[in-house]
Amino acid sequence: QVQLVESGGGLVQPGGSLRLSCAASGSIGGINGMAWYRQAPGKERELVASIGTWLIPNYAASVKGRFTISRDNAKNTVSLQMNSLNPDDTAVYYCNADIRLSTGRRNLEVWGQGTLVTVSS
Repeated sequence: QVQLVESGGGLVQPGGSLRLSCAASGSIGGINGMAWYRQAPGKERELVASIGTWLIPNYAASVKGRFTISRDNAKNTVSLQMNSLNPDDTAVYYCNADIRLSTGRRNLEVWGQGTLVTVSS
């Protein structure tokens, strides 16, 4: 089938930056939308940023101007550049993608396992 693997999480100080990457692999016929979600301790999962096939990005108000989502369709990857991080950005970040299987018979919404971002001094 298909799999999403995130990388790039870690510990950063307030004001710092991190770049998250997510790579899709498997029987991929194509990828429609891709997105990053996050879930902070004690809070529900929220959409951080998304980007569709026409590369138009959408951002949560809390990250707009600080985060940038991008995708490389040739490599089946999506990235999230996070700048000016603050403690409220601390969360597990999950990659999400709507993937068309190479068989052409199904679309799947696939989640990565998550990568932890901790913003602390």
